[in-house]
Amino acid sequence: MEEDILIVGAGIFGVSTAYHLALNTANPARITLLDRADPPSSTAASTDINKIIRADYSNPLYMDLGFEAISAWKTLPLFRDAGVYHQSGWIAMDEKDSDVPTRIRQNFRNSGREDVIEDLTEEEVRQRWSVLGRTDCSPFGSFYYNPSAGWADAGQALQVMVKEAVKLGVGYQVGQARRIVLGNGRVEGVQTESGRVYKADKVLLATGAWTSQLMSSVEDELGLAEAQRVESQVSATGVSVAHFQLSESEKEVYNHLPVFVYGGLGEVIPPTESGVLKFTFSTSFKNTIQTPSGHRISVPSSQSQWEVPKKLQEYLIPQIRARLPQLVDNGRRPDYYRICWDSISSDQHPRITGHPDPNLANLYLAVGGSFHSYKFLPTIGKYVANVLNGAGNGPQKDEAWAWKQSQENERGVHESLVPKNELADFA
Repeated sequence: MEEDILIVGAGIFGVSTAYHLALNTANPARITLLDRADPPSSTAASTDINKIIRADYSNPLYMDLGFEAISAWKTLPLFRDAGVYHQSGWIAMDEKDSDVPTRIRQNFRNSGREDVIEDLTEEEVRQRWSVLGRTDCSPFGSFYYNPSAGWADAGQALQVMVKEAVKLGVGYQVGQARRIVLGNGRVEGVQTESGRVYKADKVLLATGAWTSQLMSSVEDELGLAEAQRVESQVSATGVSVAHFQLSESEKEVYNHLPVFVYGGLGEVIPPTESGVLKFTFSTSFKNTIQTPSGHRISVPSSQSQWEVPKKLQEYLIPQIRARLPQLVDNGRRPDYYRICWDSISSDQHPRITGHPDPNLANLYLAVGGSFHSYKFLPTIGKYVANVLNGAGNGPQKDEAWAWKQSQENERGVHESLVPKNELADFA
C-alpha cells in the first residue's frame, strides 16, 4: 500500500524530492509539499537570482554529484527548455597556502577528467579578462579556469521544478509549519500557524535554517538529550550577498566574465538578464537564542532578509574593492543586499536520514545545505527518495549523510562558511 508523504519546505531538497517521488509512484497525489509561501518559496536560500553550478570539489563524492547534476542541468527538458542554466565557466584564484587546488586536480585526474582544468598565470588571467585588471591578486598563488562550471537562474529553476511536480500530481499547500504533532508513539503530522494539521505516514523536513526552531517543541516533549537534537547536526547560519544594478554598457562588459572565485572569501556571479551582478561572501554568522526550555539554538532573524545591518554592509565593501575595485570607485555602493539563511553542518555534509529517536521513526530530514547544495537541485531528490523508501544510497553516501553521534574533525568542502560570528556582532 502506498504511503502518504508530507514534505515540509519547498527549497531544493523538498522540491527535488517531491519531483523524484512523483516520477516513481503510481499515485503522486499522496505527496504533499508544504511551504510558508507560494513557489518559489520567498525566504528559502534556494530562491535567489542565481547560484553557482560546478563540480570543483576537494571531496570526490561531491565532484561526482556535481558532474551528475551538470549533466542534468543540460539535458533535463524542463530546465533546458526554460533556459535556466548558463555554462559560463569559472576562474578560480587560490590562496598561496591552500592545498585545495591540488586536491581538486587530483580528484579530476582520478576520475579521468583532468582536461577540464586549465592552469593560468596571474598575467594570463588579467589578459584574458580585462575587468580583472585592477583585481588584488596578492593573496593568491595559483589560478585556473574550468569551462565546465556555470550558474543557474536559481529561483526560476526552482519554480520550474515545482510546476513540473504539481503537473505530475503533487499537492502544493501554503502554510507556516509551527509544530511536529505526535500521537500513538509516532509522528502524526505537522501543525501550521493557522491550526491546521497535515497528517502523513512519513514526514520529511526539508526546512533548512528553520529546522531547529520547528523541532524544538517536540524535542522538549520527548526530553531529548543534546546529541539527539537537530542543533547537534545543523545550525541556522546567515551570509550576506551584495548586488549591483549594471548599466547596459556595464552589462556588456561583465557578460564576458565567468563565475569568479576569489579564493575562500567569496565569488562574483556574472550578470543576470536584467543586469544584476552579485557578490557572495564567506563571512557567516549565527543568530543564537535561548528556547523556553533553556536550550541554545540558532534561528533566522525575524527581520526581513533585505534589512542588512549598516555595519555589515560597510564590512563587505573592502572585499568588493579587492575583487572589482572599479565598482566602488567614487563612493559607489551596492544597490541592495540580502541575508540568506541556510543550515550548515560542521562537516558540510547534508543530513539525509531518518531521525534516530524511536518515537520519531517516521520523521526524516533533508537539511544542511551548507551553502553549496543548490547545484544538486536536478538530482538530489532521488537520493532523498531512496532514504524515504528504505533503500539507502550505498555505504559512502549513507555514511556521509547520516545523523552523526559525534562531531568529527573532517575537513569540510565549504569550511570557510562555518560561522565564527553572531549577527549581533554587526548590529
